[in-house]
This record gives sequence, structure tokens and C-alpha cells, in this order.
Amino acid sequence: MNDTLVRAMTRDGWVKASAISSRGIVERARNIHKTLPIATAALGRLLSAASMVGNMQKIDNSSVTLQIKGGGPLGTLLAVSDAEGNVRGYVQNPGVALMEKYQGKLDVSAAVGTHGNLTVIRDLQMKEPYIGSCALVSGEIAEDITNYFVQSEQVPTACALGVLVDIDQSVRAAGGYLIQLLPGTPDEVIDRIEAGIEKAGAVTNLLKQGLSPVQLLQRVLDDFELEILEQTPVAYRCYCSRERVERALISIGVKELTEMASEGRTERVECQFCDKIYEFSPEQLMALADEIQRND
Repeated sequence: MNDTLVRAMTRDGWVKASAISSRGIVERARNIHKTLPIATAALGRLLSAASMVGNMQKIDNSSVTLQIKGGGPLGTLLAVSDAEGNVRGYVQNPGVALMEKYQGKLDVSAAVGTHGNLTVIRDLQMKEPYIGSCALVSGEIAEDITNYFVQSEQVPTACALGVLVDIDQSVRAAGGYLIQLLPGTPDEVIDRIEAGIEKAGAVTNLLKQGLSPVQLLQRVLDDFELEILEQTPVAYRCYCSRERVERALISIGVKELTEMASEGRTERVECQFCDKIYEFSPEQLMALADEIQRND
């Protein structure tokens, strides 16, 4: 089954929800970054969340960046989504050794850390991006996403994320859901949502059962009639190109480019999001420096 993102709304109009199956996305990230299980789980959760948040924007060429700096051994985690929900990301320290709460249960919180912040950057194709940030509450990522929306955007939210890593370290299943209330939602509706979430249980168990995103929402919101608004295929997608790398090199200036070229070796620029490496000879670096001077 290909990775899919679903958006829905309850027919009473009070609740909007998203769900994602993201096994392929997380497995692609694992292969690119050579993550060990704890990094796979943490980065996979953040990628899944970023995909759902990015898809909610529905503004052409917009993007959402989720960044976590929690002070744990994994270091910085970052995920970027486009407006469709295609996503890319990285973890600073992908080779952190196994950390478990107990046998078979990865301790994502300890690996991410709890003494730091979740930062959300929304590029809505306006003059300046919107940047919001809040302190981490658990390092489990889903709870931190929930807290961010409540504290920074005043949107009551329930988020659940899960990644199941197999014995061979590959991704067995990944995904989650994001449920948000519209302003003025009656307490009775909130009570029914909370009861549904409790009844459905841990999202990892639902993922283990192989539920599709639609089935996931139906299980969690089983007391509501759902209207499915969209089902979108999503993937791990990097937008790097040689032209973009050239623009980045040009931005460092003539002096730096000239110094790099004078060292007489080919410079290798690796994309932080994917496995592509771009090589620039001394002559190519000087050509970029000359381009800057011509345009000045």
C-alpha cells in the first residue's frame, strides 16, 4: 500500500481530522540517513506530523517546517512538508544506540530530550514566514505537537503518531492522526472525541493491525459520521537541484568562493535531506565567483 494522507470532517461541522500511512516515507528516510531504530522512530513521527500539517495549508508553493531541539542525544530533528504533504527531513545524530523504556518499547522521549523547543515555520508565500515556538512537554513528539497547537495557535488538538520498527531495523508500519476542533465546539462533542480516542487505544496497535488512514479515523471517531474530503498520495520528496546548490554557493560571496577554488580541489556539497552529492571543480567555483562580479 502506497503512503496516503486523508483529510476529513465530521458531518456536524465541529471537527476536522487528518490521518496518514507513512511507512514508505519513513523507510526512505531510514535508508537515506542510515538511522538506527530510535532515530527512525523519532524522525518518522516528525515526518508524519509535518506531512499532515503541511497538507492542511492548501496554499500553492507553501511549506511547513517542524524543528525540534530537545537536548537529547539525537540532537536536532527537522522535517519540511510542501502543500500536498510530501515531506523530507533529517536527524542530527542518526546513529544513537538503542534506548528502551522496557523490552520492545523505544524511549523516544529520552532520545529527543525534554529541555528544548518545538518550532513551527509556515512559509505562506508572504513577505515573511510565520514562526511559532513552544517548550517541549514530553519529547514524545505527538504530545508536543498537541501542545504547540493549543499554546501557540489556540486550536484544541489531539495528535497521535507511531512508528513500528521490525527486527531487521526496517519500518514495519508508520503513521498517525491529527484531530482539531473548530471554535465553539460543544463540550458534548469534546467528550465524545475523548471517549473515542480512549476506546481506540494506542495508535501503534492500530497501525500494527494494518488500518488505512480512513479506517484509522473511523476507529478513533467511531461516534461521528465522517465526510472524507481528500485522499492524497504522499512521499518522501526532496527538491534539491544543482541550480539550488549553485545559488547557495553564490550566497556565500566572491571572497569565500575564490578561497575555495584556490585550494585546488573539487568541493562536494551533500544535500542534508537526500543522498545526492553535487561536485564543483575549482574552475566551476571561479565561474560562480565571476557571475557574482558580473551582476554587481
